[in-house]
Amino acid sequence: MKYIRHLLLIMLLLAFVAPIHAAKEAGEEKEGVDLQEILFGHIQDSYDWHITTINGHHVTLHLPVIVKSSTGWHVFCSSEFAEAKNAEGNRPGPYGLYISGSEANENKICEKVNGEEVCPLDISITKTVVVLFIDAILLLICVLIPARWCKKHKPEDPAPKGFTGLMHMFIMYIYNDVVKASLGKEADKYAPYLLTCFFFIFLANIMGIVPFPPGGGNLTGNITITFFLALCTFLITNITGTKAYWKDIFWPEVPTWLKVPVPLMPFIEFFSIFTKPLALMIRLFANMMAGHAIALSLACIIFIMFGINAIAGSMMTVVSVAMSIFMMLLEVLVCFIQALVFTMLSAVFISLAHVHGHAKN
Repeated sequence: MKYIRHLLLIMLLLAFVAPIHAAKEAGEEKEGVDLQEILFGHIQDSYDWHITTINGHHVTLHLPVIVKSSTGWHVFCSSEFAEAKNAEGNRPGPYGLYISGSEANENKICEKVNGEEVCPLDISITKTVVVLFIDAILLLICVLIPARWCKKHKPEDPAPKGFTGLMHMFIMYIYNDVVKASLGKEADKYAPYLLTCFFFIFLANIMGIVPFPPGGGNLTGNITITFFLALCTFLITNITGTKAYWKDIFWPEVPTWLKVPVPLMPFIEFFSIFTKPLALMIRLFANMMAGHAIALSLACIIFIMFGINAIAGSMMTVVSVAMSIFMMLLEVLVCFIQALVFTMLSAVFISLAHVHGHAKN
């Protein structure tokens, strides 16, 4: 009850403070809130990390830019790009480079070569890369602390407490109820990969809803990250697949007319090899990106309504704050579910690839 009272008190404070701030903003800036810019500014990758704004001054972490243009390799800080856009909608920078504002290459580093806009080889340390490094370091810490405890204790010793006990509970739950339940005797062989998938995705999801650095990065809402995770599952599934698995794909046990002369079933089975990791990639990406978009949209309702009038803004503030808190709590549950679903489906796909030949009568 004590924590519930504190939560309600925070909600009431936000309900009274937000209208005053929003009314001030609405009086200073009549153009309203650019919801699209706010949403895509959080969801999309960028060459700098905007932390907050204090008295109209943007507190931003500028990241290193590493590109190979037509004139060679260049390494510089992203602060060298102009904040304001020129007449063409681009943000000019050094060495003839600029951050494009065109529809085809929006927010990408480009240059003009023979009058045409081209994108050079870009291996810059972007916001997504920084968040990836942070999450990887935190994951190592979360794993090495329990590993150190297990190294110093025997199996018959009392169960650990605190953070080590929490991690021990999570690891045993995923191993016993997901990995071992799907793979059986081969669980130990694939447990390191599947456990890494679960904890990496879960940690990245949780850090994504933390509203302040080092959190706030939309890592699993970036389709390149989910693509790589799905690619790893795809490679492990098909490289370790048994002969019976490949036989069921290219010569399944169906009537011959479904295989010859038109290889209908082999085509469907072969196509399913790619649809399974594609489903993993899209499911994780879409759910996490949608969660971030909904939470930001609910917060922006306050300022949108104050753009109409102060009464509407005041009425919607309490509703918006309550819905935002509910959405954030729901996001915590979604973070766990999405990590669990990805790990469970990966384990199922791997187990299906380890099918053995059918016994003949």
